[in-house]
Amino acid sequence: MERLVNENLSLSTEGANLIKAFESCEKKSGPGRFKAYVCPAGVLTIGWGHTNDNGRKFGPDDIWSQQECDDAFNTDMDVFEKAVRRNVTVPLNQSQFDALVSFTYNVGEGNLKSSTLLKKVNAGDFEGAAHEFSKWNKGGGKVLAGLVRRRASEALLFQGIPDRDYDGLPDQGMAKTTGGHASGLT
Repeated sequence: MERLVNENLSLSTEGANLIKAFESCEKKSGPGRFKAYVCPAGVLTIGWGHTNDNGRKFGPDDIWSQQECDDAFNTDMDVFEKAVRRNVTVPLNQSQFDALVSFTYNVGEGNLKSSTLLKKVNAGDFEGAAHEFSKWNKGGGKVLAGLVRRRASEALLFQGIPDRDYDGLPDQGMAKTTGGHASGLT
């Protein structure tokens, strides 16, 4: 079996936090209970952005516990980590990997495969790739403010620039990081 260039990488806590900030497990149905909902793109969703595309199936009337949402998230992340590893042919640092897992989780592996973002990553044009995130800001054919912010946060993470409040703007007074370590660059 062929070794994948990024097989040593897994989603970090920082990457998971970004995804959860935008997926938010927000459709509560009582304490610690979450109901299915239709996202702005018209997709039935539950928990941390889980859909019926992968893993456990659910219906529109289902209600999950926090543990069920967390378990589905972990299973989903395994799927999308593998998707990034399969499609990226150049070495990534942790921040780049995390940003691509978040992006792929949101848009799907098929869209990653056909994206200019992936083409630029695989060509080693990381600066150009960072600019590609913002092009993926539509859900259901409409520009969505949440996707504009998410893509900006993913692009910052991809570049190793802290955005701990996920507002799509670099944190003030924070150094640029490389793979989770401060580099002193701004």
